Amino acid sequence: MKNSWKIYLNDLKSIRTNWVSAIIISGLIILPSLYAWLNIAASWDPYGKTNQILVGIVNEDTGATVQGKTFNAGNELISKLKNNNDMDWQFTNRTRALDHLNNGDYFSVIIIPQNFSHDLASVVNENPHKAQLEYFVNEKINSIAPKITSSGASVLVDSMSSQFIGTVNGTIFDIFNRIGIAMKQDLPDIEKLKSFVFTLEKDLPSIYKKIKSAQLDVNKARQIVNYAKKEIPKTESLTSQGLTTVNDTLDFIDQAETQLNAISPQVKKDMQTVQQIAMDANKLLTQLKQANISFTEIETVKNNLDTRVTEAIDKISTINQLLLSLKQYNLENNASTNSKTLDQAIAQTEATSKILNDAQTNARKMDTALGNKEQEITNSINQLQRIATNTSVELDRFVKEYTQTVEPTIFEQIHRAKQTLIGAKEVLTDIQGTIPKVATLLNNTDGFINDTQKGIQTFISEYPYVNERVHRLADKIRTLEKETDLNSIIQLLINNPIAEKSFFEQPIKMNEHRVFPIENYGTGMAPFYTVLAIWVGCLLLISLLSVDTKQVDDYEIREVYFGKLLTFWTIGILQTIIIVLGNIFILKVSVHAPFWFVVFCLFISLVFMSIVYTLVSVFGDVGKALSIVLLVLQLAGSGGTFPVVLLPKFFQILNPFLPFTYAISLAREAIGGIIWTKVRTDFVFLFVVLVIVLLFGSIFKKQLRNLTQKMLRKSRESGLFH
Repeated sequence: MKNSWKIYLNDLKSIRTNWVSAIIISGLIILPSLYAWLNIAASWDPYGKTNQILVGIVNEDTGATVQGKTFNAGNELISKLKNNNDMDWQFTNRTRALDHLNNGDYFSVIIIPQNFSHDLASVVNENPHKAQLEYFVNEKINSIAPKITSSGASVLVDSMSSQFIGTVNGTIFDIFNRIGIAMKQDLPDIEKLKSFVFTLEKDLPSIYKKIKSAQLDVNKARQIVNYAKKEIPKTESLTSQGLTTVNDTLDFIDQAETQLNAISPQVKKDMQTVQQIAMDANKLLTQLKQANISFTEIETVKNNLDTRVTEAIDKISTINQLLLSLKQYNLENNASTNSKTLDQAIAQTEATSKILNDAQTNARKMDTALGNKEQEITNSINQLQRIATNTSVELDRFVKEYTQTVEPTIFEQIHRAKQTLIGAKEVLTDIQGTIPKVATLLNNTDGFINDTQKGIQTFISEYPYVNERVHRLADKIRTLEKETDLNSIIQLLINNPIAEKSFFEQPIKMNEHRVFPIENYGTGMAPFYTVLAIWVGCLLLISLLSVDTKQVDDYEIREVYFGKLLTFWTIGILQTIIIVLGNIFILKVSVHAPFWFVVFCLFISLVFMSIVYTLVSVFGDVGKALSIVLLVLQLAGSGGTFPVVLLPKFFQILNPFLPFTYAISLAREAIGGIIWTKVRTDFVFLFVVLVIVLLFGSIFKKQLRNLTQKMLRKSRESGLFH
């Protein structure tokens, strides 16, 4: 190691004393850092400048009308994009937009078609159509830009879809809210309906039986109505006949009343005449009693008296017949008013008539042939006087009775009969006027009964279906009651529609928890570009610096290997320090653990420098090629830019064996946040690689030296290599 150290010090002295060497070495120290810084700076925040990506927007939407409301979703989208700075939106027409796209002026074009709003509005139709946006992209311009614009278009579609879904659901839940409020108000009625369904389910069989019975009653009712309709003409005829009879009776009573008014004075006069006859007879007999008369004169008086009594009997018979006619009318019309008085009047007329008949009979029996004895004449006169006196008394009483009772009763009965007939006429007239209405009512009733029969027949025929449906509805209500509560459903319906709209616009909100936060894309790419810059620095060194010394014969090969390795390590450490400090202080890369970031990178530099130096030291120019090949493999397979799972299968297999994999992981731990178990794994792997490489170089450099020198001379003989 003493000679190795001597070789190392000589190299440092050469750098210090030779200004050309110092400049070159300085350049080699700085150049790798520029590679890292430029790449990190270029990728610092690429998505923060998407507002400079030109995207053409063409709106051809003609709008639509839904339930009387006109809207244009294309215009709404344009208004939204005018306030959006994610990209440089260019609002133009289809022809110009596609021309700019083909020429590479626009990275992509989004066209809103004519039927965009119409397709959105079809959500209320039976067969809704999905609205579509036409997206044109020019992938020839750049491989990343189309991905960015496609992502922007997808976000735009998602935003519009979210807004549309929120609007539709807001409308739906607004309707649900009104339905819920109405259901809450109608909850008692709903409960009644539920109770009614259960009651109907229970009572439907008995209702069916009653309706079957009602069908028989309706049939009977129809028979009755039909019979009544048939009897209407008879009723009309009888009513007309009744009116004729009543009118005739009224005419008769009017005539009777007229005749009674006419004969009443004559009756009174006749009774007075009869009374006067009796008085005259009595007076005549008194005078005869006082004078001496013969039987011939008595016979004349008797005949005269007989004639007058006969006249009186006829007149009383006329009055009796009038009273009997009035009584017969009362019996026929069930009039019982003053019937007792009328009976008494009839009895008295009959009694008076009997008295007169008896008196006449007794007077006629008087025999004038008894002789002319004075005593017999006196007895006959006395007998006639008694008869006349009794007759006068009875006549006086009858006249009084007739005047005070019989005549007023007769006139009252005639007046009552007349009023009764007038009332009967009014009733019959009303009946006659009602008969057409009754006929119409019967016809209507017949139609109603016919409809009722049809309804009953329909119900009876549909009863099995209705019964089954009612049972099914009742079972569904019972099942619903078991599964959920109506109040809960109502409460769900009356939720705030605005809140529901907001929910469906973004039903899932991601709460991002940045476990190891990385501020920007540049910081995220810093581990990869830092490790890559360290490897590039190693390649630059082995390309320009010699891995052997001029005094090769003065030292052993192993001493030269380690002596030169120290020189390469030193320059590599300087390269790494500049790269790391530049990341931290110049680029302001956010590093979670700056100290460990420096330490880890220095360790990575030692490992990488050992690998590259050993390959070139052992294999010469072939080693340089191997270093480049190893760089290419590690760039693709280390997972520095894309996750390992996205790499082809070959690189997924190769990844665990590449130093880059663990070097980038170490740098990421220092930048994002350290997990020491992971650091331990990465450190152990790189340390094992370092040991293996040092052992390989110290052993095989001497063994392969002659072969390497021979290959080197042969390549230079070709004149193609230096």
